[in-house]
Amino acid sequence: MERDPKAFLWHARDAAELIAQFTAGKSAADLGHDAILRSAVERQFEIIGEALSQFAKLDPATAAKITDLRDIIAFRNILIHGYAVIDNERVWRIVQEDLPRLRTELSEMLGKA
Repeated sequence: MERDPKAFLWHARDAAELIAQFTAGKSAADLGHDAILRSAVERQFEIIGEALSQFAKLDPATAAKITDLRDIIAFRNILIHGYAVIDNERVWRIVQEDLPRLRTELSEMLGKA
């Protein structure tokens, strides 16, 4: 049975929302000093990257509308395979600068804007 491609969008959107919740009122320093926060944020980014990678395989035309899709998937790969060299400042910058746009795009795709 083939999975509904939108399920992957839901997973990505839910993970993005969790990152926003986890980081509300926090700073880059908090991310660097709080192993639980860092682990939680990184895990949700892994879910976003994997969900969007799977979505892109099932619906490439719609996936292409996601800003920086390839970069999002590549970031997931860095988190998983390059875990020893993860730059907390980069992670925080993505949380602050890129995640809001992604949340909006995913919500719009899911009809929740």
